[in-house]
Amino acid sequence: MYILVLNSGSSSLKYQLFDFSGSEKKVLAKGLVEQIGEEIGKISHSSGQEKQVIEMAISDHQVGLSKVVELLCDGEQAIITNREMVEVIGHRVVHGGDRFAAPTIITDEVLQVISECSYLAPLHNPANITGIKVACELFPKAKQVGVFDTAFHQSLPDYAYLYAIPYELYSEHKIRRYGFHGTSHLYVAKKAAEFLSTPLKDLNMITLHIGNGASAACIKQGQSVDTSMGLTPLEGLVMGTRSGDMDPALIEFIATLKNISVQEVGNLLNKKSGLKGICGDNDLRAIWKRVDQGDELARKAIELYAYRIRKYVGSYMAVLGRVDAIIFTAGVGENDARTRELVLSGMENLNIHCDSAKNSAHETDFSTQGIPLLTIATNEELEIAEQSFSLL
Repeated sequence: MYILVLNSGSSSLKYQLFDFSGSEKKVLAKGLVEQIGEEIGKISHSSGQEKQVIEMAISDHQVGLSKVVELLCDGEQAIITNREMVEVIGHRVVHGGDRFAAPTIITDEVLQVISECSYLAPLHNPANITGIKVACELFPKAKQVGVFDTAFHQSLPDYAYLYAIPYELYSEHKIRRYGFHGTSHLYVAKKAAEFLSTPLKDLNMITLHIGNGASAACIKQGQSVDTSMGLTPLEGLVMGTRSGDMDPALIEFIATLKNISVQEVGNLLNKKSGLKGICGDNDLRAIWKRVDQGDELARKAIELYAYRIRKYVGSYMAVLGRVDAIIFTAGVGENDARTRELVLSGMENLNIHCDSAKNSAHETDFSTQGIPLLTIATNEELEIAEQSFSLL
């Protein structure tokens, strides 16, 4: 069985083609279509050791995905001989509201519900819908499956997902904590269970998806019971350009102080805050370099970043009581040993002991004793493929 995974953004399209026909799941090809709608777009495509970059006009997702189909199925160098060999297409859908707690075969009715959830993710869901519609046209015989970023967090208890605001705002408008990165949190939790040789349902874990966007998840007996992101991806940890947790009165205060609209404040908090807001950089590599050069703003930014993660780890330990593993994943979590060590510093009294040498060597378990501290590479596309395969 060949499974194509699509992650459609407003001006981009990520894809991976998997072969699930044998006992070993193989990635046959993957790539990224960028700058859709601009004068010149770019497709970065790789298969095995072969890599190529194609620059061309990509007016819309139809043109971009048609070119991807040519690379995968129809062209002279195609990976497979016929697009009808792709039996399943798994789509990343950012927001499923409280309607989807599992992967779902996409029908017209499901597509309508995804559209109805667009007010909760106006930058993401419409782009996801576009990708689904184009895929349906180009692969009419394939099963289309939606895998939702919010689905894993649908197990949150009401006291964790409700905000302390007038209840009708939840009952009438579904304003509540949803959480994101659920596909990633679930994937690394399952991989941690394999590493620890323990069933997932028997484990309590804290997973830290730390990249330019960042979130923490509190997992009890294999289920998400709390997470740092909220109604939107703005809440929670300090991120590359997002503020994370703050006093909500700041929105009105900043709007009045700067004489700008609420929408402009939202843009400031999402795109001009976080690490970038503090020190002007949102790349941890550049920030650490500046720290080593004695840059005070860079130091403040990285310490704030690590401190916020540490606070969430401590609070989730209180929720769980027993913690069987703390997992770091995503770009920073997987690759930045220095940030991992800063996050965990001073937590020995909580049975957290980081081994600097193991951490620097990026060993899977870099603890000396106590709670296992794990670095696990996430693979959201593989998780989407596996969930789609399991559904069918």
